[in-house]
Amino acid sequence: MSADSPVAPPTIRSRAEALTSAILVVPGVAWLILFFVVPLGMIFLVSLGSRDELDRIVLTNLSFDNYLRALDPAFLPTFLNSLRYAAATTILSLLIGYPIAYWISRYGGRHKALLLVLVMLPFWTSYLIRTYAWMIILRDNGVANWALQAVGLTSEPLILLNTDFSVILGMTYGFLPFAILPLYVSIDRLDSSLIAAARDLYASGRGAFLHVTLPLTMPGIVAAMILTFIPAIGDFVTPDLLGGAQTTTIAKVIQELFLEGRDWPFGAALGFILMLITLGGTLIALRPLRREVVGA
Repeated sequence: MSADSPVAPPTIRSRAEALTSAILVVPGVAWLILFFVVPLGMIFLVSLGSRDELDRIVLTNLSFDNYLRALDPAFLPTFLNSLRYAAATTILSLLIGYPIAYWISRYGGRHKALLLVLVMLPFWTSYLIRTYAWMIILRDNGVANWALQAVGLTSEPLILLNTDFSVILGMTYGFLPFAILPLYVSIDRLDSSLIAAARDLYASGRGAFLHVTLPLTMPGIVAAMILTFIPAIGDFVTPDLLGGAQTTTIAKVIQELFLEGRDWPFGAALGFILMLITLGGTLIALRPLRREVVGA
């Protein structure tokens, strides 16, 4: 074909492939619109409403009063408490999950699939039941205090339940698999010859890990952080059951507003603010690794 020849029109085959691709995307897009975008829009509309004398939602005079009320400095400690619990849970999940994922990937051998099933095994039990199990373990006459007194480490029961320790412990246990699985995928995909090359260049085991393994598995670390932080900051079951009435988180406040306070507009506004905080934190976490994580 000469340089002056016109560009050939798209072939029938390419058009058919494009049409097929569009058809395959439509169900997923429709599902997201119907069960995510539409409910989210309804909640946003409710957040702009108010309540009448009978606690009914009124949408006649829409305003941002609920958002202004949610930004009251009195709620700042509650937001910070939620961030503190979520951050501590995320850090502990990474510190515990990375060695587990590394060991499964490098030394699991033919038992990798079985070990991954064991990691996911807690998901086969209700999260609520697992949280109640921690209440039995941590209460004053529970398993933990019995074991400590049996070996002579303490002479009287320790206060373990209804503390920050119990909340962070329960959340870390609950969301640890969310960190292990992406870490395992990232480590397992790492080319072991790169580590061998670093050792051939006289790098120590610690140096090879810090300069080769850790940077190349950073996308998995970021994914583990996001998958752990998002459900942790929105968890209200664990702070309520293991933290007691004195433990306040924004998710717990939202739950109480919807179920007990019947103040749906204010609860919806707090929920949207929490979602924006989570979204902002996610974008900040992805920004340094945008090329590796999202391919941009």
